[in-house]
Amino acid sequence: MTGTVSLLGYFALALTVTSCLAAISDVKSNNPVTQKPGRFLSLPVPLKCSQRPKEFTYKGRNYFYSGHTQQYKTSKVDWLEARNICREYCMDLVSIETEEENNLIFRLIQQNDAPYIWTSGRLCDFKGCENRTDLEPKNVNGWFWSATRGKILATDQTPNGWSYNPWSKSGHKKKPQPDNAEFDINGTVESCLSVLNNVYGDGIAWHDIGCYHEKPFVCEDSDELINYVASTNPSLQL
Repeated sequence: MTGTVSLLGYFALALTVTSCLAAISDVKSNNPVTQKPGRFLSLPVPLKCSQRPKEFTYKGRNYFYSGHTQQYKTSKVDWLEARNICREYCMDLVSIETEEENNLIFRLIQQNDAPYIWTSGRLCDFKGCENRTDLEPKNVNGWFWSATRGKILATDQTPNGWSYNPWSKSGHKKKPQPDNAEFDINGTVESCLSVLNNVYGDGIAWHDIGCYHEKPFVCEDSDELINYVASTNPSLQL
């Protein structure tokens, strides 16, 4: 992304995802975590942005794994809280858009024996996604990266330029992911994308998960947020 983001444009951008976030707390579940009201996207904090953890880089963007930071070393949080922690640092949950980036994240999980991590992947099952024939069936065509608003290609196909399909071939129902398995258990829609580490004897792979579950996370630089903070804090070193 080039140029700067105006204050008005930034808040307009934030509003486009509000319905997505509200949808999380509206999901029916026996777990009280989903009943938190009034939760919205956090704005970046300039000082945190300038001091954000820069554990490793890929194609010019900085990343960090929560398990490698002092503050979040033992933290497990739900999907929205993970996004908000990242966003305060001018980052967002990782969007895994290439096979090379996916392999990077898979190696991180393997080398640290992490059981799972959150990504920015989200199902478009909230207000504004109705009557969209291009998103049907939802479990196949309705996924996107919330951090970049980039569409995730059909879940039942190998993505263009990839040598494998990153979605798991198994899960709770012993069916290919995404399978929305938790809906049959407690009515929770599995609307968020997590990478799990051999939880179902399936190696490291993508899974659809209820957004209220608490997990560690990987943050990635957000060009959008960095440009916004840079435009409003020109003397700040980012």
